[in-house]
Amino acid sequence: MVLKITKCEKSRINDVDFNNLSFGKEISDHVFIAEFDGNSWINERIQPYTPLQLNISLSALHYGQSIFEGLKAFRDINNQIQIFRPIDNFKRMNLSAKRMCMQEIPEELFFKGLNHLCNIDKNWISNKQGNSFYLRPLLFATDESLGVHASKKYIFAIFGCAVGAYYSKSLKIKVETNFTRACIGGTGEAKTAGNYAASLLAAKIASEQGFDQILWTDSIEHKYIEELGSSNIFILSDKNLITPQTSGTVLKGITRDSVIKLAKSMNYNVEERKISIDEIFELSTQQKLTEVFATGTAATIVSIKELNYNGNSIFINQKNDTLSSILKNKLDEIKHSKTADIFGWNYTVKINEPSTSF
Repeated sequence: MVLKITKCEKSRINDVDFNNLSFGKEISDHVFIAEFDGNSWINERIQPYTPLQLNISLSALHYGQSIFEGLKAFRDINNQIQIFRPIDNFKRMNLSAKRMCMQEIPEELFFKGLNHLCNIDKNWISNKQGNSFYLRPLLFATDESLGVHASKKYIFAIFGCAVGAYYSKSLKIKVETNFTRACIGGTGEAKTAGNYAASLLAAKIASEQGFDQILWTDSIEHKYIEELGSSNIFILSDKNLITPQTSGTVLKGITRDSVIKLAKSMNYNVEERKISIDEIFELSTQQKLTEVFATGTAATIVSIKELNYNGNSIFINQKNDTLSSILKNKLDEIKHSKTADIFGWNYTVKINEPSTSF
């Protein structure tokens, strides 16, 4: 199918301060859209980023069939556009689609959207240190009738935004022991909109108490840690790096997986297992808690300076040569082609074939 391209009349890029970017607010000029009509994917197009006209009976609004991904594009030292591990985002998005009983996305369509959007909005991809181009693939149900059943029709879209750092400091974290984000058999492993809606009240309360984020615990005992509101978590004790296993309630983070592979290559002993908050506090008491940090596409890697559990806090030493800072630097060097990409993570954006323009 020929991709139709309609360009915006005037770019908004001159209104953007690339030296002072807020995360998620500076959305680029265009969006990639394709529709599934119940039988096949149709109407593939790039169009200006403007409001869509949708009916209020839209299935996604009532029954929550909406999933998304997040990944980043960078300018490397050769000024080529690199996207970090997009094949893994593609695979995870289709796993989310399966869990939410939605139409899966063809690999060709996913990468066509990424390539064309990054090409047409390439000026939004800055080479300024610390900046990147955050890409948001989105799939949502578009049946226009009521009734609790899986939609037959869907819209798949990709848009992007110029972003800086998600966090600018180490984090104060509240361990959540009242609300629950995910349970065994639920949708915790899917990147679906409802999971984030379920997290908002607990996050709001924690913010009002002076914390930057919450750390979810298991839904049965509220004893074992799972993940933060927008990140996975790692505990370092000497050369032992511990992270909760992904067993249905924890998102299989792509930055998490990157950290695991890098740490193993650096001869750290990586454990994916249950870890209780009591064990973490005991490590702190024994002065064996070396470091705690969070990982995610938006946050990349950010250190945690305080964990508060039922009103009691432990404070983690903040050093300049932490493992998290070393890992972050190694990832940045790979993303910008400053060092060999031995894992094959980078995807170089291709120069697109000519398409029909309007």
